[in-house]
Amino acid sequence: MRTLVIGDHFIPAQYYVDAFASLGGDGPLRTVDWAGAKGEQHAAQQVMEVRGPGAVAASEEILDAVGDAEVLALHFAPISRTVLDAGPDLKAVVVARTGLENVDLAAATERGIAVVPVFGRNASAVAELAIGLMLSEARDISRADRSVKDGAWRKDFGGPGQEIGGSTVGLVGFGHVGRELAARLRGFEVELLVADPYVSDDSLGEYGAKRVDLDTVFRESDFVHVLARLTPETERFITARHFALMKPTGYFVNTSRSRLVDYDALYTALANGHIAGAGLDVFDSEPIAADNPFRTLDNVTITTHFGGDTVTTNLRSARLVAEAIVSLERTGRVATAANADALGWR
Repeated sequence: MRTLVIGDHFIPAQYYVDAFASLGGDGPLRTVDWAGAKGEQHAAQQVMEVRGPGAVAASEEILDAVGDAEVLALHFAPISRTVLDAGPDLKAVVVARTGLENVDLAAATERGIAVVPVFGRNASAVAELAIGLMLSEARDISRADRSVKDGAWRKDFGGPGQEIGGSTVGLVGFGHVGRELAARLRGFEVELLVADPYVSDDSLGEYGAKRVDLDTVFRESDFVHVLARLTPETERFITARHFALMKPTGYFVNTSRSRLVDYDALYTALANGHIAGAGLDVFDSEPIAADNPFRTLDNVTITTHFGGDTVTTNLRSARLVAEAIVSLERTGRVATAANADALGWR
């Protein structure tokens, strides 16, 4: 199949080309790079996550390159109705991530174009960052580092450091990231609590996890991780009521999506010392503003939404995209397409 690979600053086009070649793909590949700096591309994706692909101007270099392509392979690039209309021969859009906010799924389905996400690509990377945030907060790593670089030698952090080992860890959601995190936490010998109505008992048992409700996760855990998918059902579903249930020695970690959480309520819980601390990789608006109140807190570790941005993740993502394209070439369908039912593929 004639494929146009759209590279960006996160996953270069060459990664897809190399993966496709390693799998023995038959179709011709063309490549184009989405213009703009890495920060600009990430900012555009943040806009699309809230407002959809139409909120970002269609890229001229992509519009010019679509031509007779049958497949688009990409990561963050905006694929609006305008881009789809530029490709009369398009049969599929394969995206190197689970979220499809940068693709006009409705317009693609109208055209009979499959939209194929990939799953689990960055789960290990996000799980490792989640553990890093746990350690940073519970053992005051980032605060100690900052004090030394500021010329001090801080030893008082408001109490003794907490250990992950032997603690109770609660997971809100038990998808790919939750499973990777659970596997890595085994060495810490934690008690694992999971709130997820969709996961099977067998899956929980495989990881030694106990099924509980959402309130129990917040009430009993020493560390709470939010790992759920963002849907209309889960938007802002973590509220002040949940933070009020937490132990004063408890820590909250979000490496998933900011809009799962009422961040005003989280700020209040942290500022008032109702919970011990938080590790946050995601915010509604990124980069956060200079006057964002979270910047003033001494009990939060903030990272720059890079949970899944590792070389391993990006290479794996490209390979999963290549595998989907090869499957499409050889079988005429990909069962994991987001619109597979509408296309009659299942």
